[in-house]
Amino acid sequence: MPHAQQFEPEEFSPAPARSRRSWDPLVKITHWSIVTAIIANALVTEEGSGAHIWVGYALAAVFALRLLWGLIGPAEARFSAFPPSLRRALGHLNDIRVGRKEIHRSHNPLGALMVYAIWCVLGLIIASGIAMAGPPSGALPGSADQAGEVSRHLVAEQDDDEDEDEVKGAEGSESMWEEVHETSVNLLYILIALHIAGTVFETRRSGREILLAMLPGRA
Repeated sequence: MPHAQQFEPEEFSPAPARSRRSWDPLVKITHWSIVTAIIANALVTEEGSGAHIWVGYALAAVFALRLLWGLIGPAEARFSAFPPSLRRALGHLNDIRVGRKEIHRSHNPLGALMVYAIWCVLGLIIASGIAMAGPPSGALPGSADQAGEVSRHLVAEQDDDEDEDEVKGAEGSESMWEEVHETSVNLLYILIALHIAGTVFETRRSGREILLAMLPGRA
């Protein structure tokens, strides 16, 4: 009888765990575009200037794109990959306390809460900025100065019987938006500092290249 052919069993080894988190190009582009816009309006442009306003509108467009990508993008970029959960965030804190490490396909639960907090504050900054600056056409070069001249002429030509309460109401509304805008910007700086510190800590704790994963050109 012919001998049955014998096959040596193949050796399988578990795939090594990925040490680097992977983000798609659009997530990286929107991330660094938002970072650039924040730095530009914080350090480069003059508050209230046309450049400052247009950087704000660019920030709003990029932010809207990132939110849309959270609905239609790849799995790691979608909101469903990192839902905000206080219970899971507390569980992650306990994991840190006991030294337990867990691989997350997207942001870890604490990081997810931070991301949503930053996005909420960004939304307030954008909304209050638009409320003060008006539509994009009002931010054209020189339009702010022209608007100021027109406003001054209108005020000078007001009749004595003009409704002063309406003027005071408009000024009060503008002052309110300015306060909201300034407070939100200061809160954003605090959240960014906490976000950077948390990312550095989690990178060292988990051994994953979380910081490098967001750099352009990284797979």
